[in-house]
Amino acid sequence: MKFFSRRENTLPRHAGRGAELDRVSYAVDGKTLLREVSLRVRAGEVLAVVGPNGAGKSTTLGLLAGDLRPDSGRVLVAGTELGGWSGIELARLRAVLPQQNTVTFPFTVEEVVRMGRTPWEGTEAEDFDETEIAAALKATGMTGFAGRRFTTLSGGEQARAALSRVLAQRAGLLLLDEPTAALDLRHSEEILTLATRRAEAGDAVLVVLHDLGLAAAYADRVAVLSDGELAAEGTPAEVLTESLLSEVYRHPVEVLTHPRTGKPIVLPHRAAEERR
Repeated sequence: MKFFSRRENTLPRHAGRGAELDRVSYAVDGKTLLREVSLRVRAGEVLAVVGPNGAGKSTTLGLLAGDLRPDSGRVLVAGTELGGWSGIELARLRAVLPQQNTVTFPFTVEEVVRMGRTPWEGTEAEDFDETEIAAALKATGMTGFAGRRFTTLSGGEQARAALSRVLAQRAGLLLLDEPTAALDLRHSEEILTLATRRAEAGDAVLVVLHDLGLAAAYADRVAVLSDGELAAEGTPAEVLTESLLSEVYRHPVEVLTHPRTGKPIVLPHRAAEERR
């Protein structure tokens, strides 16, 4: 006779997708990094957060992830303030890709990706571990690297392996901090295509980007941060304007319209071009 332990449900019945900052401020050592920011990451959409260095992009992501605690305001995930979720529940709700993917132990790529399944241990979803791991590796083109040591990979390969871990986690909220920073053109396009597909499947996706062209091409909405404040939020066409971007980035830009897609194309003014 076999005895089977009763496994818990994966999430509370009321859990949904998405997250929100409600008038959030955050400071470190007396320096305000975010001031009265309200922002919503909606299910079924890709939200790109852009802005110059030090604008508060990674701070915004850290607050939504629960890695940072606001000095004022509220942070909600799936409609509930962060304090209302246990650590394991939060791990099942949101998956985070940080800027730095530091792995010092000699784990294989498959072992790193398997870490994304840890929140589901002891639940019904654990039955799908192997399927989810294989699907995540395939989605990022890393299947052939499964047996490689993570530390032997190039920077771009490490970034794709780390994203595989995030995908394998199967959370409904994806928080991606500069996922294309170490990637070439092809893989950057593939990763953001993957992000849009997750949004089309109903997930809420926030992606921090420096490349305004990628933000224009792939985001449903764009949030522009400047000096810790939300300067603008809306569709790429509404937000990525010459006047706003020139002011925020403190550098003149030109915004064209792509002849086929109609999406904005942002180009900086270059002194070298004017001398020709």
